[in-house]
This record gives sequence, structure tokens and C-alpha cells, in this order.
Amino acid sequence: MKGLIAGLALTLALGLTTGAQADAVKERYDQSCTYCHSSGAAGAPKTGDQAAWKPRLEKGMDTLLKHVKEGYNAMPPGGMCGDCSDEEYRALIEHMSK
Repeated sequence: MKGLIAGLALTLALGLTTGAQADAVKERYDQSCTYCHSSGAAGAPKTGDQAAWKPRLEKGMDTLLKHVKEGYNAMPPGGMCGDCSDEEYRALIEHMSK
């Protein structure tokens, strides 16, 4: 019985963490990425446009991360998120490309 309760508690905690992480990614996106990626400004791939993201994703996450950090085409280094970690950038890319 204790194992079942512990398992349920862990499942609930992971679910809340996942929800909190999704909220944090959405908040970061709204603060930093939406300016260009919601409209496609300056050639940015639009959020949710899987066809536009496909060739970029095929280059690999390491390349995409490098482009974000160093700047690429019209995107400045760091995008509009100067204090994002690599993990946050990855989460933002995944959010936008789905």
C-alpha cells in the first residue's frame, strides 16, 4: 500500500512538474520568441509550421542551438532571450517546431 501511494505521489509530482515546465516555456516564448516566430518576421520560421521547421531540425539540435546562441541570418545572438540556458533554448525550439 505504501508503494502504491508513493507511486501515485511521484506520478502527480511529475505531472505537475511537466505542466510547470510547459508553462515556463510558454512564458519564455511569449517574452522572447513570439515577436518574430509568430509572424515569420525577417524570415523566421513560424511557430507550429512543421514544414518550415523540418529542414532546420534535420540539421540537428546542436546546430540549431549554435545558431540561436551565435545569431543566424536576421536573428541576433541569443534571439531575444539573453539569459536563456541551453536547456531553455532547446525547449523553445521544440515548442516552436511542433
